[in-house]
Amino acid sequence: MTRIVIADDHALIRAGLKEILATQPNMHVIEAQNGQELLRKLATLDIHVVVLDISMPGRSGLDILKEIKANYPKIPVLMLSVYPEDQYALRALKAGASGYLTKDSAPEKLVSAIEKVLTGEKYISSSIANRLVSELESGNIDRLPHEDLSDREFEVLRLIGSGMAVSEIAEKLFLSPKTISTYRSRVLEKTGLKNNAGMINYVIENDLKN
Repeated sequence: MTRIVIADDHALIRAGLKEILATQPNMHVIEAQNGQELLRKLATLDIHVVVLDISMPGRSGLDILKEIKANYPKIPVLMLSVYPEDQYALRALKAGASGYLTKDSAPEKLVSAIEKVLTGEKYISSSIANRLVSELESGNIDRLPHEDLSDREFEVLRLIGSGMAVSEIAEKLFLSPKTISTYRSRVLEKTGLKNNAGMINYVIENDLKN
C-alpha cells in the first residue's frame, strides 16, 4: 500500500485529490492542512509520497520542501500550485521536488505523476525540461533579476507587484510588517528597482502575476 500525504490548506482541494486517488486500490491518502501538520505526520508515519501545496499560510511550501529533503531525502515530493510552471517550477525542482503540477492539471495527471516519482524519476513537462537544459548550456548568463531572489523575496515581489500593501502581505504570510519591509528592501537592492511602482511594472512586464 502506497501512503500519500496531501498537504493543502484548502479542504476542497484535499477532498478532490483524495477522491481521485481513492480509485486506485493500492493508494492510501492522509491529509494535512498546513506544513507543520505535514512534518508531524512525516515524523510518526511511514509515508511514501508527499503532494505539497506551494502556497500555504505561514511557512511556504518551498520552505517545507527544503526541510523535508533535509530530513527525509528519500521521500519524493510533488509540488502542487495555482501558479504557472514558469513562475515556480524551476525553484521547486532546484529545492529538491520530484515534480510540479498546476492545480488545473492535477486531476488528470496526479496518478501518473505519483507512479513516476515512486520509481525515482522526475515528473516535469517538456517545456520545463527544455528550460533546465537551456540554463545548463547558457551558464545562467541570461538570468533575469528576479531569478536571483530567494523564494520569500520572490513571493514578496509578486505580491507587491499585484498591488498589495506591506501590511496586507504581512497578514497573508503570517509575518510582521517589519519583516516584509526587509524583504522588500532586499528585492529593490537585488533587482535595481527603485520603488513599488517599479516593482509593479516589472511584475507586469515579466508576466509574474497570478
